[in-house]
Amino acid sequence: MPCDEAAETPISSKTVEGRFVYSQDFTTSFTVDETPEEAFSAINNVRGWWSGDIEGRTDKLGDVFTYRYEDVHYSKQKITEFIPGKKVVWLVLDSSLNFVKDKTEWNGTKITFEVSKKGKKTEVRFTHLGLAPEIECFDACSNAWGSYVNGSLRNLITKGKGHPNPKKKGKVNPSK
Repeated sequence: MPCDEAAETPISSKTVEGRFVYSQDFTTSFTVDETPEEAFSAINNVRGWWSGDIEGRTDKLGDVFTYRYEDVHYSKQKITEFIPGKKVVWLVLDSSLNFVKDKTEWNGTKITFEVSKKGKKTEVRFTHLGLAPEIECFDACSNAWGSYVNGSLRNLITKGKGHPNPKKKGKVNPSK
């Protein structure tokens, strides 16, 4: 039976790329019937599940890509860890969140996707290291991540189609 879990989990380090990291980070996970390889492939098809304009490759170690959603959110990520079928880590190099006082709150944070077998199921665990309750965007950002990860990404894995927000002028975000 698929399960949804939203939890804050402790981390061990005090800094990520020179910035203070709080004791708890946003984490959510779900299980699916598909293989770890299928889940991993969907995670790295970022255009298929995350809304906005994405420029650059998103599917190999060292790739740098940007994400922009209207004038609300811009971020630039670098893939710093890429273990096929198991784990991918994005380091946020730059960001501008126009709905919070510190627009660079995401700078130096890490976004991780861990994939593992749990019996006959596959678990996808998402963590945004540095997105903690002490951060101003925590409520809005954790709600958005929860929707994208547990909704759109899960659908991309299980049904072959995610549901990122439609682009302006009626265009839907392409999956590749």
